[in-house]
Amino acid sequence: MKRKIVKGVLSAVFVLSLAAPVLFVGEARAALDLWGGGSKREEVRNALGYESSSEQDPRTLAATIISIILGFLGIIAVILIIYGGFLWMTAGGNEDQVKKAISFVKNGVIGLLIILAAWSIASFAISSLSEAVGG
Repeated sequence: MKRKIVKGVLSAVFVLSLAAPVLFVGEARAALDLWGGGSKREEVRNALGYESSSEQDPRTLAATIISIILGFLGIIAVILIIYGGFLWMTAGGNEDQVKKAISFVKNGVIGLLIILAAWSIASFAISSLSEAVGG
């Protein structure tokens, strides 16, 4: 029974983490639509970091896509760490469950380190490319 509840909660967190970016983008776009046209709309768009599709640089688009993917992977790694901590706290002295929990936590931390390294390499490469091309 406990296992079904834990799986249900983890499934809900996973679905919400997938839906959150869509929900926030919708709210920002709705706020932009309230302004109508004119210079106020452009001020709001600039404040939110939006660019028109004709002005958007491919390097900026690539950086945004990489950031979104790595952010999503980071969320998954943190969920693994939390799940491992939950397993560890509820192990009740069961050595097999403690080993399984330690494995989840260790793998989550390693995943976070890999994601951080990938993000730093990608950021460095994109910024170096932008400077070299003259952007």
